[in-house]
Amino acid sequence: MPRRIPILIAACVVGLIFLGAVAWKTGVFDRPAPAAVGGPFQLVDQHGKPADESLLKGKWSVVFFGFTYCPDVCPTTLQALAAAQQQLGPKAEKLQVVFISLDPARDTPAQLNTYLGSEIFPKGIIGLTGTPEQVAAAAKAYRVYFKKNGEGADYLVDHSTAAYLMDPKGRFDRVIPFGVSPEEIARQISEAMR
Repeated sequence: MPRRIPILIAACVVGLIFLGAVAWKTGVFDRPAPAAVGGPFQLVDQHGKPADESLLKGKWSVVFFGFTYCPDVCPTTLQALAAAQQQLGPKAEKLQVVFISLDPARDTPAQLNTYLGSEIFPKGIIGLTGTPEQVAAAAKAYRVYFKKNGEGADYLVDHSTAAYLMDPKGRFDRVIPFGVSPEEIARQISEAMR
């Protein structure tokens, strides 16, 4: 019996080495754990058509939450994304920008369509809005903070400033922080597309 113990231990060690080699070879250790960002949503686009998370399938998507009356973060981010889109060259055809409003009271489909029609924003940008409950559910799925700030018609909406890069299967890839240059945004998107 005592002779079998070293043989069993040796067999276990060889088995673990084999399993480790297989895991390393298949890239298991290179894969980050999936992030809990993104998920189902039910909204409408800037043309009043129903939209859900399936619109993220088939292309890389930059998802950004904001509002059309935003005085600074939103237009700055959308302009940076437009510049990054131009720098991507032919790769830009594989990318779409999705702007989800956090201000459903003012951001109707018509308001989104007018706002996003600006030439300084990304080409082909998709604007989404919905009921307050639908918007809150989408924001929760993406871990986005937002809160109405102020009273009357000129209120603002405090909100998270990051954008989210989603892969063509609609899965989270990475955060694009606010304030990075268009060059850095294009570099990160290009790197993800490889």
